[in-house]
Amino acid sequence: MKTTSLKTKKETSTANEMAKKLGLPEEIFSVPLNADLVHQITVSQMGNRRQSIAHTKDRAEVRGGGIKPWKQKGTGRARHGSNRSPIWVGGGITFGPRSDKIWERVVPKKMKRKALFMVLSEKLNNNLLILTDKILIDESKTKKALEFLKKNSIKNESCLVVLPELNRNTILAFANLPKVKTIQAKDLNCLDLLSCKYLLIDKAGIEKIKETFLSLKENSLGSEEEKQVN
Repeated sequence: MKTTSLKTKKETSTANEMAKKLGLPEEIFSVPLNADLVHQITVSQMGNRRQSIAHTKDRAEVRGGGIKPWKQKGTGRARHGSNRSPIWVGGGITFGPRSDKIWERVVPKKMKRKALFMVLSEKLNNNLLILTDKILIDESKTKKALEFLKKNSIKNESCLVVLPELNRNTILAFANLPKVKTIQAKDLNCLDLLSCKYLLIDKAGIEKIKETFLSLKENSLGSEEEKQVN
């Protein structure tokens, strides 16, 4: 079943104009939204990050139960083979939570990349993408980070700060702000983007995104062409 895009032609053309105006690559910031695809990728990423901590022991894992509590017949009591049975106090748990459950989902790279481009395009369309010249804080002080956010018109709002590369002072400066999260451009993903309202990125970050994701796209296309030739 084909899913229809939520964008109209007029909205798509507007997105293209905005991308051109800001000098952003249209292949990344002018992609029509497919809500079903974005939902699928987001759910898969949430599952991949999920940690199964709760764990109950079944009758094979609890301690004891190596001897029959009483003989089979003649006592007038019900038959039992082990005091570690789930119906006994201190016995194993039936259908309890298990830490060995696997929540991970394997999703093709092309789908994850396409969904990422869709979310980036939506951030731009909804005026939630803030493009700055350079994201750099010399001192690892929260006050400096607040001043930087205020300068970029972000006040008491959740924000994802995209860094072109690791910078210790910048990361530590934003670390104490509960609504602000930093991430490297090469690690950008749908879940982190959707978790924050604003996206703050600089020109170097845009280049890093192009280098990481568009080159990946070109490599996959090249491998497909080689397969067809062979």
